[in-house]
Amino acid sequence: MQNIAILAGNIGQDPETRFASDKTRITSFTLATSRPRYSEGRVLRDENGYRVQDTEWHRITCFNGVGKTVQEHCSKGMKVLVRGRIHYTKWKDQQGNDRYGSEIIAETVQFLSRKQTENERGGQTDYDDDIPF
Repeated sequence: MQNIAILAGNIGQDPETRFASDKTRITSFTLATSRPRYSEGRVLRDENGYRVQDTEWHRITCFNGVGKTVQEHCSKGMKVLVRGRIHYTKWKDQQGNDRYGSEIIAETVQFLSRKQTENERGGQTDYDDDIPF
């Protein structure tokens, strides 16, 4: 029996890290994956001729070393390949109703693009410091 998940997509927001009481590093982020929308066996296109995409959002959780690497080297918009397993949880909300959730526990995260610099995100650099005279 195997529980294997492989997802390739774009990171939805900068990864967030917290620490459990036993000092375990837990880093999480969301990942968007897209696929073309079909109708009657054909790919749907919008008025400009572009394929219509259905996007799904996945919660990704990384532990310890993988989490540290993701926190240090990943940011919103990056393309990554996540290999891991699907984990389901069940809890009761404040009204006593059963609630369910799922996430991907990442075993590896492969970078398919690089982290954007502040300039690429639209930040401004003070160019006066680079003038040699």
